[in-house]
Amino acid sequence: MSILQCGSYQLDLTVPKVMGIVNVTPDSFSGDGLAGDVDRAILHARAQLEAGADILDIGAESSRPGAIPASEADELARLVPLLKEVTAWGVPVSVDTYKPAVMRSALALGASMINDIAGLSHPGALEAVAGSECAICLMHMQGAPGTMQSAPVYGDVVREVHDFLAQRIKACRAVGVDDRRLVLDPGFGFGKALTHNLQLFRQLTAAVPAGFPVLAGISRKTMLGQITGRPVEGRQVASVAAALLAAQKGAKILRVHDVGATRDALAVWLAIERELDDE
Repeated sequence: MSILQCGSYQLDLTVPKVMGIVNVTPDSFSGDGLAGDVDRAILHARAQLEAGADILDIGAESSRPGAIPASEADELARLVPLLKEVTAWGVPVSVDTYKPAVMRSALALGASMINDIAGLSHPGALEAVAGSECAICLMHMQGAPGTMQSAPVYGDVVREVHDFLAQRIKACRAVGVDDRRLVLDPGFGFGKALTHNLQLFRQLTAAVPAGFPVLAGISRKTMLGQITGRPVEGRQVASVAAALLAAQKGAKILRVHDVGATRDALAVWLAIERELDDE
């Protein structure tokens, strides 16, 4: 599908879209969490847009390995003031949450997408989004953030991720969610060792059911540190390279911290591809 129904927006995914990360958590793995500093969060969100983000993805609860869950009240306290501001900017806004009550509040405030690391598997999550027109990102995760990286085990990671996402698509259809609203994320780094991440990357289109757009979230993640040996603050080049490779493998939404650099890399690749197509 080349068009994603995203609330009141119709996103053309013929060319990959860049999703700019806005963390309002106190403990983001990448060090960019802005906690309750609404003014700084607004400035960061505006900077992501000015750098060329097509979508903003706001997270108010950390899902890094070892993260301690936030209460619903804390998550909403961080999220709501920022969401009230950015939903008035005329750009699709995604909210990264697995809590049904937070989903409902976000949609009531104008969010266009729900990005759920649990794939709408928590009780009430399907019902929270079914009646809206929001886009939904269904992600695969083995375990929970607090313990997911302790000892992830798979028989066939590509098949298991594919089968989980297929089951969640079926659950969405059962409550009336149109396929045009769905995006799939294999969940790089969420209950996966480096070898699992690399297998998923190599077989990105096989890891998700056919016909659905893929979201790739690799920016600054541990897998890049394992490959390059660099700390999180030194992973920009690796992150941009990974985003570009994901796009070349078919990803349609790239969730990144470094929006401007990612857009530049995509622009070069797309210009080359179009020139070759014209020959």
